[in-house]
Amino acid sequence: MKNVLEQNLQIRKAFYHILKNTPKAELLKIPEGYNNNIWWNIAHVVATQQNLVYGFSGLPFEVPQKLVDKFKKGTFPDGHATDEEIEQLKKLLFSTIEKTTEDYNNDVFVNFKEYTTSANVTLKNVDEAIAFNQFHEGLHLGTIFSLLKAVKL
Repeated sequence: MKNVLEQNLQIRKAFYHILKNTPKAELLKIPEGYNNNIWWNIAHVVATQQNLVYGFSGLPFEVPQKLVDKFKKGTFPDGHATDEEIEQLKKLLFSTIEKTTEDYNNDVFVNFKEYTTSANVTLKNVDEAIAFNQFHEGLHLGTIFSLLKAVKL
């Protein structure tokens, strides 16, 4: 699992780079043919990781509940993000993976509630949730690359 979490950190570095180097207007723009934006995709992966790993383990989230509620599965962007929210998310990209690694190494995830994802993958334990999260974040990174091209046209 150590390798999967290290890989996840590399994906998070890509998200950070995009947040840091993309103008806010482009982060928030929803291009024609899309139903979300770069900002929503990055915030969504943080919210989803919390739900998959902490939520289904019956543990409190490491991010504000407001963030999880705003960006969880089934939500859509509202077209707004403050500079403070963007800065907060930059920090959460790393702190959540660091905390997950620490908690995993300390065997905190003991009561995982089985969950079947919208991709029809049944997660039976936290190892499977962490691995699936890696897949999920990769999908959203691909979407973000597509969005980056679309907003710069």
